Amino acid sequence: MSGIYDDENFFLSYSEMLRSKEGLNGAGEWECLESLIPDVKDFNILDLGCGFGWHAKYFIQHGAKSVRAVDVSRKMLTKAREMNNDANILYIEDDIERTEIKENSYDLIFSSLVMHYVKDYPALVERIYKGLKKGGILIFSFEHPLFTAEGSEDWCYDEKGNIRHFPLDNYFIEGERETNFLNTKVGKYHRTLTTYVSALLTLGFRITGLKEPEVPEHLKNREEMKNEYRRPMMLILKAEK
Repeated sequence: MSGIYDDENFFLSYSEMLRSKEGLNGAGEWECLESLIPDVKDFNILDLGCGFGWHAKYFIQHGAKSVRAVDVSRKMLTKAREMNNDANILYIEDDIERTEIKENSYDLIFSSLVMHYVKDYPALVERIYKGLKKGGILIFSFEHPLFTAEGSEDWCYDEKGNIRHFPLDNYFIEGERETNFLNTKVGKYHRTLTTYVSALLTLGFRITGLKEPEVPEHLKNREEMKNEYRRPMMLILKAEK
């Protein structure tokens, strides 16, 4: 992933996305995601795959004591430090699958749209479980299994180029998929919903929230959002230790 987000052309394209320019207000899933976030006053938080740091800054603005924000991309972290710096945010350049997660250290571990890039999901959530304090919370968003299953993550079109439908295939065949994201070939991992949830339950997590975000009212008329009601793109899970 570092090679993708640190590629100059890819990073420039990513920087032009609505969520990159407008922050949380430009992220279609944000209202739904925010509804699952508890009062974070005095929380110690770990943000895995922090990107431009929008969530890290949000947590500090809402009373968190500290945020350790990890991302593998140097360009992303440079932007995060420029736009969302704070004395109580520690930005770390590291791979989230290898970064140190100290046991019994965090009140909240958060991850936005990263788990579908993770090769060994069960191993990561096991480390997350150990890193949470008793009663600690995990919240993460990821690409919906119905969205990742077929692999292309693109619509099916008719002979005139009009969208017909979204493809669903190979749902129960888990593993790596190659898709085209911002004109770049990107590798992701498809898993069933059962796999995502069962790994949490096996560790002893209690599932306390599950949401499929819909486009919020203030983004409904944006051109890039007009087809987002036709299929689910994201899923959000909340679990408590």
